[in-house]
Amino acid sequence: MDKVLPSAAEAVADIGDGASVAVGGFGLCGVPFTLIDALYERGSSELSIVSNNCGTIGRGLGRLLDAGRITRAMGSYVGENKELARRYLSGEIELELVPQGTLSERLRAGGCGIPAFYTPAGVGTLVAEGGLPWRYGPDGDVVVASPPKEVREFGGRSYVLEESVRTDFALVRAVGGDRHGNLVFDKAARNFNPLCAMAARTAIAEVEELVDFLDPDDVHLPGIFVRRVVALTPEQAADKPIEKRTVSGAAAASEKAQRPSSRSGK
Repeated sequence: MDKVLPSAAEAVADIGDGASVAVGGFGLCGVPFTLIDALYERGSSELSIVSNNCGTIGRGLGRLLDAGRITRAMGSYVGENKELARRYLSGEIELELVPQGTLSERLRAGGCGIPAFYTPAGVGTLVAEGGLPWRYGPDGDVVVASPPKEVREFGGRSYVLEESVRTDFALVRAVGGDRHGNLVFDKAARNFNPLCAMAARTAIAEVEELVDFLDPDDVHLPGIFVRRVVALTPEQAADKPIEKRTVSGAAAASEKAQRPSSRSGK
C-alpha cells in the first residue's frame, strides 16, 4: 500500500515512446513541473497528451513540445503558446480542440467507467458536424479532420454524443498526500488534476507535502486512483511560476509614476 517512490525519474521510468498521458494544470497553476521535467529527461517521444493547455514556451508541457516530443494533443485552450500554434499550422502536430467542460467530463467519465455521454455543448457547430482541422499538411491542406458525431434529442433539446477519455498515464500535482495516494489540492490548483488521475490507468502524483495521515473528510481524490507518489523537495514545492503578473490599479499607477520619463531624457 506504500506508493511512494524515491524520485520522479523512477516514477516515470516506464512511460515510453507513443504513450498517452493526461496532465493536470490550468495555465501554470497546478502543473506537475517535476514529473514533466523527469519525462523530458527520460527522452520519451511521440507522446499523445491530454491536458487543458500545452504549457508555455519553456515551462511545463512546453518543454516537451519545444523538443518535438508531442505528436498529438487534446485540449481546450492553446492561446498562450505560439510554438504550439506554429507546429499545428505547419502540420507538425495533431491537435483536437474540445470545449472545456466537455474535456473535463470526458476525463471524469473515463475514470468512472462511462463510455460516452450526451451534452448540449457543440450542437450546431463543427464539434458535432465534423470537419474541425486536426492536422494540416505541409502545404496547408487539412489532412485529418474531426468526424461527425451522433446527435439526439431529449426533452425537445439536441445533444451531441461525446466519448470518454482513457490514457495510459497521468501526471498530477497536489499540495498534500499520504503514502496510500490520497490527495489534497490547493484551491484553483485542483482544476484538471483529479480528473486526469481518474482517467489514467497509471496515475503519478507529485506532492508538496507528504504526510502519514489525512482525515478522510479532507481528501479530494481517493488513493484508489493513484498508483505512484513522489514527494517534492522544498525547492520543487516552491516552484510556482506566474503566467501573467497583474497588479491593482493603485499599484500600477505607482509603478508608472516611478518609471523614468523618456521626454526628460532620464
